[in-house]
Amino acid sequence: MRKLKKIKKTFKYIGIGMILLIGFMFLNNTSLFMDKENSDPKLLAHRGVHQTFSMDGIKWDSCTAERIYEPEHSYIENTIASMEEAFRLGADVVELDVHPTTDGEFAVFHDWTLECRTDGEGVTREHTMEELRQLDVGYGYTADGGKTYPLRGKGKGFIPTLGEVLEQFPDKELLIHIKSDDPEEGVLLADYIKSNPQRNMESLAVYGGNQPINSLKEEMPDMRVMSKGTMKSCLIPYIAIGWTGYVPEACEETQLHIPEKIGPFLWGWSGKFQQRMDKVDTRVIIVAGDGGFSDGFDSEEDMERVPDNFSGYIWTNRIEVVNVK
Repeated sequence: MRKLKKIKKTFKYIGIGMILLIGFMFLNNTSLFMDKENSDPKLLAHRGVHQTFSMDGIKWDSCTAERIYEPEHSYIENTIASMEEAFRLGADVVELDVHPTTDGEFAVFHDWTLECRTDGEGVTREHTMEELRQLDVGYGYTADGGKTYPLRGKGKGFIPTLGEVLEQFPDKELLIHIKSDDPEEGVLLADYIKSNPQRNMESLAVYGGNQPINSLKEEMPDMRVMSKGTMKSCLIPYIAIGWTGYVPEACEETQLHIPEKIGPFLWGWSGKFQQRMDKVDTRVIIVAGDGGFSDGFDSEEDMERVPDNFSGYIWTNRIEVVNVK
């Protein structure tokens, strides 16, 4: 009988301990009691203002210029004009894609090859910058299966260099996308940025494959970067012990792209999580769905899904639609 009482007493203490632990975990990670003032999210304009397209059946090698919606404007992605318009509409950050050229430049252009969007041929990085400048980047856009090409002739000479973009937007936040997984490209980009510095270097960030990001980070330790590798090194230990409020060192001074379907599984999502990352100078960007194919918050209905306490950055392909400034 005495032994039975002792066992019951032990289970009682264990139960109380579990209740206290669960209570601590809840209170330490809930965003319910946070002050919602000054928590407006910021906007990241993917590719600037650009032509959007149907995502139905899309694959990694789909030519998206051949499936655009009927144009509502004449802006073409990754051009200086599209970036200027995005910032004018209230973007806090503009994302852009880069490729090295054979003459030591970095061209701002999305596709690995030229045939989809332009009147050129071949691999983008196997050309000189001068050759790329001769191309019409509006050449391949069609909304009706090739019957008409509404932007053809309107994009000749519109591929800028990264240096021109940095010069045009010296004080703006830019997110640079490395399109390869070549470690040497990270070194080349680091050297290029050093020779073409922006007035406020803290406003630059770079993301891409693990290898170029690792090599770039070695050359520029203070640069904010993001890759699948940096994301895993931060989030895996955070998921394990983040309930305590501890933020792993790998999460400091970096960038996180969090799919909205993954966010709720992170301790403190969204307000407490954001607050913790702010304290370690890490930028949090929320992308739509599961994060596939650059899904963004592209409509007013999409914006309604943004968590109330989220004060980070929202990835959008339609800054002209979702502008909340």
